Amino acid sequence: MTDTCTPSMAHAIGESAATTVASTLKALADPFRLRVLSAIATDPRGESCVCDLAELADVSQPTVSHHLKVLKDTGLLASERRGTWVWYRIAPEKQHAVSSLLDAFAPAALANQTSETSDAALAKADALVEMDARVTRLAEELADEHADQSRDLVIAMVRESFAGLARAARVPQHLIPLTERFARQRLTDLARERKTGVPQVLFVCVQNAGRSQLAAALVNQLSDGRVVARSAGSAPAADVHPHVRSLLTEIEGGQRTDAAFPKPLTDDAVRAADVVVTMGCGDVCPIIPGVRYEDWAVGDPALASPEGVAAIRDDIAGRVRTLIDSLTND
Repeated sequence: MTDTCTPSMAHAIGESAATTVASTLKALADPFRLRVLSAIATDPRGESCVCDLAELADVSQPTVSHHLKVLKDTGLLASERRGTWVWYRIAPEKQHAVSSLLDAFAPAALANQTSETSDAALAKADALVEMDARVTRLAEELADEHADQSRDLVIAMVRESFAGLARAARVPQHLIPLTERFARQRLTDLARERKTGVPQVLFVCVQNAGRSQLAAALVNQLSDGRVVARSAGSAPAADVHPHVRSLLTEIEGGQRTDAAFPKPLTDDAVRAADVVVTMGCGDVCPIIPGVRYEDWAVGDPALASPEGVAAIRDDIAGRVRTLIDSLTND
C-alpha cells in the first residue's frame, strides 16, 4: 500500500465539453426559463407559442422572447414562424436530456421539501377528488336550469370552470360556490348579444388579483349601472391581493367584496364584452371582431407603498371615467 496521492484525471470531463455544458446549465439557471422549458416539453401539441408562455408569469411578450432566445441559443429549442407567431419545441436531439432534467433531476432536487408541504398537497388532492360528485350535481342542476343551451355544453362548462379555479385554489371547500358563480357568469356571457343592452367591459391582467379587480370595481361604482364591468386573468392567483381587497372594501362600502375572486380568462368572456382592457402587464387576449381593445399602462397596487396605491387608484379612476363617458355618450 502506498501513502502517496496519485489520482488519475483521465476520466474527468474535458475542458471544452465542460465549458459547453456549463454554458447550458447557466442558461437554465433561471426559474422562469425552467418553467418555459417544462411548459413546452409537456404541451400536448408538442410545441408552444409566445402567447401561451406569457401566461406563466406577469411578464411581457418581449421578455418571454428574450428567454426563449437564450434557450434556443443553447440548442435546447427549435423554432418555426407561422403567421404572426413563432412556435417553439424541444430540439429532437435534446429530447432525452430535457426529459432527464425534468423527470429525474428536478424531483430529486425537490426531495428535501417538508413533509408538511407534501401532506398539504395530498390533502388538497383528496379534497378535489371528493368534490367530483358535488361538481356533477351542480352541472346537472345548471343544465336543467338552462334548457335553452346544449346539456352537454353546460355540463362541460361547469367542469371546465371548476378545473380552472381548482388550479390555484388553496382552500378547496370554497370551490363549489365559486364554480357556480363563475359558470353562471359564463353561461350569461354565452347568451349575450354584444352591442345590445348595457355596455360590458372586461378588464384583464395575468393574475386577476390586483389592477383588473380594482378597475372593474371602479367602473361598477362610478357608472351607476350604466356600464357593467368584469375582470379575469390568464393565470389567476389563489386570491385577491390584501392591498387590493382593502381598496375594494372602501369602494364597495364593505359590501360584496366576497364576490371578488380571481377568475380564468375565457373566450366567451371576451366575446361578450364591448371593450376589453388589458392592464399593462403583457397579457394577450383572443382577438374577436367587433370588440374594442385598449391597454392601460398602470402600476400594480399589490407591489406599491400606501401612497403608491392611492396614486394608482386615482390613475385608474380617471381612466375609468373617460371610458364610461365614451360608452354612454351618444
